[in-house]
Amino acid sequence: MSKKSNTSKRYTTESKRDAVALALSSDKTVTEVARDLGVSPEGLRGWVKQAKVDRGEGSAVALTSAEREELAQLRRKVRELEKTVDILGKATAFFAQDKMR
Repeated sequence: MSKKSNTSKRYTTESKRDAVALALSSDKTVTEVARDLGVSPEGLRGWVKQAKVDRGEGSAVALTSAEREELAQLRRKVRELEKTVDILGKATAFFAQDKMR
């Protein structure tokens, strides 16, 4: 199982996909497959669960990977907009105060 070059335990999308395919096609348990691949059983279970959601086989309330990515992007955008609103509010107060002089 190839890891990214940094020291964290983050695996590439391709590695996860291959591990999930192996777990789903194998007669072994997820724990056994995880042990064979050198990944945590909890991690592999999560990858399998997410893969099923992405294929429409998961819970109706679970988010697909695409929806998770979109949600993360929207949250970043909201933070940016909140900062912009804060800056504009401060600028408005500054210029209003300056006009009063």
